[in-house]
Amino acid sequence: MPIIDTVAPGAGLVLTPVVPVGRPSVADQVFDELRRRILSLDLPPGARLSEVEVAAQMGVSRQPVRDAFYRLSKLGLLSIRPQRATTVTLISEAAVMQARFVRTALEVETVRTAARRMTAADLRRLEANLHAQDRAITAGEKAAFHALDDAFHRDICDRAGVALAWDLIAEMKSHMDRVRMLSLSFASRSAYEDHLSIFSPLSRGDGEGAAAAMRVHLSRILDQIARIRAANHDWFEGDAEAEAP
Repeated sequence: MPIIDTVAPGAGLVLTPVVPVGRPSVADQVFDELRRRILSLDLPPGARLSEVEVAAQMGVSRQPVRDAFYRLSKLGLLSIRPQRATTVTLISEAAVMQARFVRTALEVETVRTAARRMTAADLRRLEANLHAQDRAITAGEKAAFHALDDAFHRDICDRAGVALAWDLIAEMKSHMDRVRMLSLSFASRSAYEDHLSIFSPLSRGDGEGAAAAMRVHLSRILDQIARIRAANHDWFEGDAEAEAP
């Protein structure tokens, strides 16, 4: 059984209209909506997209859609081929491993720094996030847990005083996010427990302990991806032999 049900490319997708408040903002909204739908797998790998249809559903002209398609293609999420359909790219295991390597390098140092700078208020904020994660898992709210997971990591970057690190991570982790979404049906609880293992040394100001826990947490995908790929092989490129950096 697939970890999540595969749907026909683009079938039944309803996009949210945007508020036309100037072309740059409109283009950003189109980009954000499509990126969110791709990462959540509402638009699964292989799904076809049409500029005309997206523009009509979102109530915008074709230009901001064209701009959003281009930006998504630069992130490796869309394949645009002249005179052929634009499609959501298949998941590249090699790209996932590269993204994991870079993310680990950034976040291990970030959490080490955060441990020296965390205030009591910062720790309360993270603790509240952890309680919300637990509730989301219990309720089976995968999308909510995914958002809280991101917020947990983003807040650590913010508290370390290197918000730019999260901006860089967010830009390049798209390849990981689709795999993470596929893992949530069986790995949400273990991810939450990893977050607790990161929080514990953070709360004591133990930078080395927090860094070690973060490294273990971000390595989980190495064990999960084979299971995910086996259950959803049609969504992956043929690069299964790629080594993890």
